[in-house]
Amino acid sequence: MGFMDKAKAKLTDAVDKNGDKIGGALDKAGDLADTRTGGKHTSKIDQGVKKAKDALDGLDRKKDDDVK
Repeated sequence: MGFMDKAKAKLTDAVDKNGDKIGGALDKAGDLADTRTGGKHTSKIDQGVKKAKDALDGLDRKKDDDVK
């Protein structure tokens, strides 16, 4: 098992254990960015948060990281 395989396994394990917390943090970051931009880029921010959550789901292959 190479370095990248070990790193991916550790990352997958961390996402498995803390996916809901990571998803919540992504939601908070998106809300903060939306507030700071005055709502001018809401759709783009929401799209970015969704893509980040999809990436989390891709790591652990479960659709359980969506908090909102």
